Amino acid sequence: MKNIAVFASGNGSNAHQIIRYFAGDSKVVIRLVVTNNEKAGIINKCKQESVPCFVFPKDSFVDSDGLITFLIENNIDYIVLAGFLLQIPQALIKEFPKKIINIHPALLPKFGGKGMYGMYVHKAVMETGEKETGISIHYVNEEYDKGEIILQKKCAITIEDTIESIGLKVQALEHEYYPVTLKNIIK
Repeated sequence: MKNIAVFASGNGSNAHQIIRYFAGDSKVVIRLVVTNNEKAGIINKCKQESVPCFVFPKDSFVDSDGLITFLIENNIDYIVLAGFLLQIPQALIKEFPKKIINIHPALLPKFGGKGMYGMYVHKAVMETGEKETGISIHYVNEEYDKGEIILQKKCAITIEDTIESIGLKVQALEHEYYPVTLKNIIK
């Protein structure tokens, strides 16, 4: 059995999808969720799904020794980022090499980096006149959105699309492909 820690900062729709996908799986267990935001929507979703959720303030990520100890004590095998906005410290990456996986709401290497998340990404994609967008699932390294790409899936952008409709298309891809890809990597 593999134990997963999901890191999420916001509403947690991807994290929630992952929790539901692996519910009842005997080989992959969502052991806990970690957030840096005490007001994150994922906290209530974790309560609904009976998954432990822990708030670690930003300082705990910068000085990651306590977080690393916590993850090791909980027998965590993989870390899955689902809308987690803080940069992962080098110490955590060294402790979990090729065991930290992220999803980005665009086709990397375009539209990645610090500050490129959520609607900011979709706005940038729309403003540059791209004809397609999608998702990139990748391993995490020391730089934002620069880790080895595991999977990319695309969707078309039409002249009728808005930033919001692009966001919905990308979210549908995230929900469809992220849990399945995680299962393939972890199992």
